[in-house]
Amino acid sequence: MKAVLYDRYGPPEVLRVAHVPRPAPAAGQVLVEVEATSINLSDWETLRGSPLYARVWGLRTPRRPTLGSDIAGRVAAVGPGVTRVQPGDEVYGDNLGLKGGFAEYAVAPEAALAHKPAGLTFAEASTIPQAGAIALQGTQGAAEGRRVLINGAGGGSGMFAIQLAKRLGAHVTGVDNGAKLDHLRSMGADEVIDYRREDFTRGRARYDLVLDLVAHRSVFDYRRALAPGGRYRCVGGSVRALLRVLTIGAAAGALTGRRLGMLAVQEGPDHFQPLADKCVAGEVSIRIDRTFTLDEVPEALAYVGEGNALGKVVVEASP
Repeated sequence: MKAVLYDRYGPPEVLRVAHVPRPAPAAGQVLVEVEATSINLSDWETLRGSPLYARVWGLRTPRRPTLGSDIAGRVAAVGPGVTRVQPGDEVYGDNLGLKGGFAEYAVAPEAALAHKPAGLTFAEASTIPQAGAIALQGTQGAAEGRRVLINGAGGGSGMFAIQLAKRLGAHVTGVDNGAKLDHLRSMGADEVIDYRREDFTRGRARYDLVLDLVAHRSVFDYRRALAPGGRYRCVGGSVRALLRVLTIGAAAGALTGRRLGMLAVQEGPDHFQPLADKCVAGEVSIRIDRTFTLDEVPEALAYVGEGNALGKVVVEASP
């Protein structure tokens, strides 16, 4: 099968396309013929090995030779003990542990997969598992009359989070670079901020909920942006910023009646299928910015990593 491989951390140039043996599923695993894989910021981080937490599965060299976790495709074979799916079934899921989505076939645990809704294409389904779980959990607490800010809102998680918070009745502010502001408005943001021109932590507005997808600031900056009783949750960013949130965030917030912490994202179908249902029902829309082929994976990762994506970027194994 064709697969995109890498054996050292670095820029997209370390990737290469090769033909390798097709994997076989072990007990509890499923072999998926991949139709589409969406790119997450975690793919870019794991390619580069930076921030340091991206090396959790391989400190010096990558443990998995092929990136890509949000997959959608057809079941080609099943291992012993698999009962929920069978060959021919259309499935999708977040294969974060084993990855391998930038290939024609990938092995995934049965528990990571769900049956693809008939109302979604493979490309659309691939956008949901990781970004959808983050958005659903990150917007808990959004409600009528509450002010929600999403930092780094122009990507996949932000695309879903804006819409979910709006459906819950919140007033939503989206923060990203200036080229993405129209996109944020099209997703439903009430207000938009170009972080290159305006620092939301020093503005006059105070927020009941801040979902930070690209944390890089001091916890004291974020605390300043919260309304009394407000909550700050981060799910990505620099190691320094995340460590500050983990070590002093709770104490810094408690002194002023605010809560600051990391969003511990729960994975699996139970945590992303509710969003897929909303997409099928037309309550939440999916924006696919661009699609790439397997041969174009280096270009696709660079496009996402450089902050250009408006919504999700998808790699199609069989365009």
